[in-house]
Amino acid sequence: MTITMTIRDKLRIMKSHFLLDENIIYLNHAAVAPWPIVTRDAVIAFANENTSIGSKNYKLWMKTEKQLKQKLMQLINAESIDEIALLKNTSEGLSLIAQGIPFDKGDNIVIPAEEFPSNKVVWQALKIQGVEVRLVPVDDIDHPEQALINAMDEHTRLLSCSSVQFARGLLLDVNLIGSACKQNNTLFCVDAIQSLGAMTFDAQACQADFVVADGHKWMCGPEGTALFYCRKQRQHLLRLTQHGWHMLKSAFEFSHENIDQPLEQQVVENARRFESGSPNMMGIAALNASLGLLLTIGIDNIQTKIIANTEYLLNQLASRADITVISSTKPGSYAGIVTFIKHRVDNEKLYQFLMANNVICANRGGGIRFSPHFYTEQTAIAKALKLVDNYTG
Repeated sequence: MTITMTIRDKLRIMKSHFLLDENIIYLNHAAVAPWPIVTRDAVIAFANENTSIGSKNYKLWMKTEKQLKQKLMQLINAESIDEIALLKNTSEGLSLIAQGIPFDKGDNIVIPAEEFPSNKVVWQALKIQGVEVRLVPVDDIDHPEQALINAMDEHTRLLSCSSVQFARGLLLDVNLIGSACKQNNTLFCVDAIQSLGAMTFDAQACQADFVVADGHKWMCGPEGTALFYCRKQRQHLLRLTQHGWHMLKSAFEFSHENIDQPLEQQVVENARRFESGSPNMMGIAALNASLGLLLTIGIDNIQTKIIANTEYLLNQLASRADITVISSTKPGSYAGIVTFIKHRVDNEKLYQFLMANNVICANRGGGIRFSPHFYTEQTAIAKALKLVDNYTG
């Protein structure tokens, strides 16, 4: 007999992987996400092992490190784990790119004006070298991708953008932008922190040269562990700006017998060249567990549920005369983030009210930002909206 699972059954199974307090309505996955149970268990197991036998099983830790790189390779459709490095955070990855590319005076960089600070300051720091940073507004316009493309010229060395804008959740067509960059001979960098774990992402389809993303948002991992993707053909383009033992070909041969060789001959010929020091093995174990769960559920399935939650939110908010949604409501231009304003109240105080009533959200982009994940039930979203309705200031 074939048993057909209902949507409710599937949601129940998905939700069972998390152990949130029943009084918490968590709508802040675009900031820092809760861990699933498997991740908690992985951290406890790592801590217990380290407490009892220290680093006796370090070789097994290294296998977990390789497993995580393989999962990240699968997640973004990289060609090889040799294109994957593990860094501390998105900011470190963007800094490696900004300080590694040999920019010339007169070069320019194109970025959305609404970018998260990490994807602004690393490029603005290059102004001292005579590099122009072009800030292109992308919110509240009909064709944001074309606006970015139109800002490029023959001196545009790099275009960097978030796949999903952090404040209002605009989903950019990175495939369209990447194709234009390729035609213009412009390097393409994607901050995918608001996509990975929530939306499908294909580094080959968008022709990205670099992809960076922390694991602590939609991937439901810990802070301090991040993906750094550098296309194989671009790895030698980046000058190395930080150095250490872990980047060497003979990383675990500490005798320094080759110390007199030129440094470039000592450095490994893959993305590990960007990992200067000891890896965050506990963070790696945690993110490996989180990502393993998400890949098992299937990013396609997760994306479908997140978009359903987003559309539920958009429809509910649209029915309220005292609410204005400031996120894009155009199909295909939103992911997991919805930002809105309630009229005739102080929205900062509304945010504080929601947080005090265990609705975990954010004050971003000039409004209240909700970002539910795949396991978030719409009944929970409805309860949060009821609190929004009840707040009168």
